[in-house]
Amino acid sequence: MTSFRIERDTMGEVKVPEERYWGAQTGRAMENFPIGTGTFPSSLIHALGMIKVAAARANGDLGILQESSVSLIAAAASEVAEGKLDDHFPVPVWQSGSGTQLNMNANEVIANRACELAGRPLGSKDFIHPNDDVNRSQSSNDVIPTAIHLAVSLQIRDRLIPALVSLEDELEARSVEYANDITIGRTHLMDAVPLSLGQEISGWSALLQDARQRLTRELPELHALTLGGTAVGTGLNAPGEFADLAVRYLRELTDLELNLVSNRFAAQGSHDALVAASASLRGVSVALRKIAWDISLLGSGPRCGLGELFLPANEPGSSIMPGKVNPSQSEAMIMVCTQVMGYDTAVAIAGASGTLQINTFKPLIALNLLTSIDLLSDAAASFRERCVKGLRPNRPRLKSYLQASLMLVTALVPVIGYDRAAEIAKRAHEEGLTLREAAIASGEISEEEFDRRVRPETMI
Repeated sequence: MTSFRIERDTMGEVKVPEERYWGAQTGRAMENFPIGTGTFPSSLIHALGMIKVAAARANGDLGILQESSVSLIAAAASEVAEGKLDDHFPVPVWQSGSGTQLNMNANEVIANRACELAGRPLGSKDFIHPNDDVNRSQSSNDVIPTAIHLAVSLQIRDRLIPALVSLEDELEARSVEYANDITIGRTHLMDAVPLSLGQEISGWSALLQDARQRLTRELPELHALTLGGTAVGTGLNAPGEFADLAVRYLRELTDLELNLVSNRFAAQGSHDALVAASASLRGVSVALRKIAWDISLLGSGPRCGLGELFLPANEPGSSIMPGKVNPSQSEAMIMVCTQVMGYDTAVAIAGASGTLQINTFKPLIALNLLTSIDLLSDAAASFRERCVKGLRPNRPRLKSYLQASLMLVTALVPVIGYDRAAEIAKRAHEEGLTLREAAIASGEISEEEFDRRVRPETMI
């Protein structure tokens, strides 16, 4: 049987599980927003913990919070930042658009844990108060955007970028390894002139690198924080020096080049930096989706498709067809990328929905961005390890395609012209001849000249 205690807020009493640190406002949120089953990503909770540490220390420096309270709040908030209290954050994602319930969940957990550390009963607001002490000099309207910026910046830096770099490196390794394997290019899914398999893979690596670099260029904008703006950007109830001090402490906690936004009214009424970050995540998805689809296509078969690549066989591909293996890693990546593109659409709509001094889509923006980063990070790591690392060329198939290709006739254009070269290709196709046979039969070029000109290894 669960035992309960009574917590109080300005609206009355709320029963709270005895072993949990949250208080009345968190309990009300759980009652008033029974929507879905999702809670916030832990990375956002941890960012909130860092903000509360920094805010407590800044308030202490300013002399508006007693040093004993600063130490206790900072200790409890550090446990939040370290992920030790994740189980005490049950508020649903689908709540007030400002994220007020999430901020109060953090304030209550930190206040009660601080009371416990001091040997006081949970709910001792006369000792550590969630609003007056933990939330001192703050508002949900500046804390939640700051937390989103921090969490997104840290997750991109610590999770996504390393995963993308590792995948790029693996693609580059395959590019070098297969630099001398010549294949037929395809445009419009039709035969084109040759290139090496290494060149083809180098295009994938460069595509991903460009997308990652565009994402990296967005990070400085995310490092600009609106902390200290409080309710509407004016900084009411926050001392003038608070924001600078708090951001200084956050720099130490995160090792990010953090600063304050140039205009808090813009930053709190809209979230354009987060919209831009989402667009960059979409760009990463566009690159990864193209790469995954190309690999899936080149690996199709193995006998009745293109079959130019052997893909790792990770698991049985069919419940009815024995021996079938599917490009499952490519398919998983394509689904992840499609989902991230959908999340970005929602973030764009949310970003365009700010009203006067607040954008009330903060929980949605936070959820979609952080979920996108998690999905892309996991998918990139899995795709590298279980697909790209094991890619192998089907050299007999590559050779047969080269021998059969009619588009090698392009090498003859400088000698006999476009129109006559087209006639040779058409004749070879219609009469079932090799390109060499058709070219020599045309009388337009000698055997020696054909063999000198039509050499795939010199065409790449």
